Amino acid sequence: MRFRITFNRTGKQRMLPIDYQYFLSAWIYKVIGQADREFSSFLHTEGYSSGYKHFKLFCYSPLNFGRPRLWKEKALFEIQADQLFLHVSFRMHEAAEKFIIGLFNRQQLYLGDRFNGLDLEVTQVERLPELALMETTNYKAWSPVVVSYKEENRHTYAQYMPPGADGYEAFLKENLLSKYQSIPNVEPLPENFAFSLQVHGVPKSKLITIKPGTPQQSKVRGFVYDFTLTCPVKLHQLLLDCGIGEKNSMGFGWVEPGD
Repeated sequence: MRFRITFNRTGKQRMLPIDYQYFLSAWIYKVIGQADREFSSFLHTEGYSSGYKHFKLFCYSPLNFGRPRLWKEKALFEIQADQLFLHVSFRMHEAAEKFIIGLFNRQQLYLGDRFNGLDLEVTQVERLPELALMETTNYKAWSPVVVSYKEENRHTYAQYMPPGADGYEAFLKENLLSKYQSIPNVEPLPENFAFSLQVHGVPKSKLITIKPGTPQQSKVRGFVYDFTLTCPVKLHQLLLDCGIGEKNSMGFGWVEPGD
């Protein structure tokens, strides 16, 4: 279930950290927690389980704020627009639509760190129309798609895999399938279903800082690219609801159908 949130900028501040994704994620958790602390805690600490893996089953897009001025040396955007837009999605039952709209509507927030950020107010929350999906669909990744692995006894930190690397397609298939299987009472998929990924053009690498300026700061690398995916329609729907790849609840792997 996908929604479009409209924000009005209410303060004079125009500078926003380039690495703002973590602040958006924290705000979404906070809003959910205001309505249902138990559900918010569940999402934050556990999520939906499939074996030893845990998934949050929500995702959000990059903020749409027009064409900002980039202060690269300061890692800041200077926002000129008075209105900003965000897409957010949850894997929830249809009956939750009014709950989600009421939850986010008229919310006020400060988005940023202690030095730079924007004062915003939610002025509209609208559900996006459902899309007609086919087993083979073209997509554009709006935010970086993350695939990582750890080699035992060789690397302390996660190694980030580029599209086209050995095992990349298999990981995305396993990740999507695990997410699907984590949903309670979900219908089983056909055995040996077709799954293929075709990447178009040259993927663009992006390095994102999580929890910037804190002792917990870390960097995550993902890739933005266009692709064609063949798989069951139910997995396409899950892709749109929850994102593709890892760390979707941190704003990675948001996709939109392309041409």
